[in-house]
Amino acid sequence: QVQLVESGGGSVQVGGSLRLSCAASGLPFTILSMGWWRQAPGKAREFVAAIGWDGADTYYADSVKGHFTITRDKGKNQQYLQMNSLKPEDTAVYYCSAPSQYGPALTDRNVGSLALWDYWGQGTQVTVSS
Repeated sequence: QVQLVESGGGSVQVGGSLRLSCAASGLPFTILSMGWWRQAPGKAREFVAAIGWDGADTYYADSVKGHFTITRDKGKNQQYLQMNSLKPEDTAVYYCSAPSQYGPALTDRNVGSLALWDYWGQGTQVTVSS
């Protein structure tokens, strides 16, 4: 049974920081990329960041480049999203995700395609207030 469990969400003021964590089980996550998506009320789910199986490759949405950092700990099957300089527009439910192990390799061109991401956590709320 595949499980992705997020933690670390909460409420912060503008300019604050949060660190999201995701614990994964049930798949060979050591050979899978992992990622974060978010969904604000009334909006479509959007790609935030992704990291390759060995941590060497990282991908970010333009809106978070420079103030979010994705990392992973392969030994613990966990990934993290460090979010700094938070803005009200970062308010959303954040989802941990993983692609199918049988799908194409992630690249800059396809990483933001929702269809490639098969597994999802339950989400954790991040609220940034001014």
